[in-house]
Amino acid sequence: MYTKQQIAATIDHAVLKAEFVTDDIIAGCKLGKEYGVASVCVRPTDVAVASKELAGSDVKVSVVVGFPHGSNKSETKALESKLAIEDGAVEIDMVMNVGQFLSGNYDFVQKDIEAVVAEARPHNVLVKVIMETCYLSPEQVVKACKLSEAAGADYVKTSTGFGTGPATPEVIDTMMKTVGNTMGVKASGGVRTYETAVGYLDQGCKRLGVGSTKAVLEGANEGEDSGGY
Repeated sequence: MYTKQQIAATIDHAVLKAEFVTDDIIAGCKLGKEYGVASVCVRPTDVAVASKELAGSDVKVSVVVGFPHGSNKSETKALESKLAIEDGAVEIDMVMNVGQFLSGNYDFVQKDIEAVVAEARPHNVLVKVIMETCYLSPEQVVKACKLSEAAGADYVKTSTGFGTGPATPEVIDTMMKTVGNTMGVKASGGVRTYETAVGYLDQGCKRLGVGSTKAVLEGANEGEDSGGY
């Protein structure tokens, strides 16, 4: 079993909706600090605000790049990453170019990821590749994982939360079997309950992308919160 703190330490608290205002970003950072999450994941223009709000805490600032469709040019993703790092981001969740991947342009997709890794690596910034698995077959998930690994990324991630479907236990199993020994795996999209979160952690996920962080963590009962077993 997991304590509330153990689960929180794997959560990237997502504050990404288009209609969110600055006060929402600040509130998300305060919630992140209250629960001790791994990071607060924000939109590129919110990184500076999040960095200020999270300064002095153990909660990291993560940022989305090429979000939500992944179809920005590689040069744009690289610049977006560079500017976010300058503003204080220490983790990047970039969206794979799904359209190019489904077109079979695998060399393009790998180089696209490499462009972001090249900006991140000198600063020890983690790169997570969002594959948007709702659009991929199991075989394509394997291929996307291997491209992400070859490009030097640190994590593979299921979903933006803005696609047609969430993470699933089946797709996490495929990702774990493919790169679980060499990369981190992040389940994102549809992680709205304590039970769902625990299920993905039991499968081996190192991170969870969660918007409903309070609801997920408050689902842990008192015994688990006080130490579990």
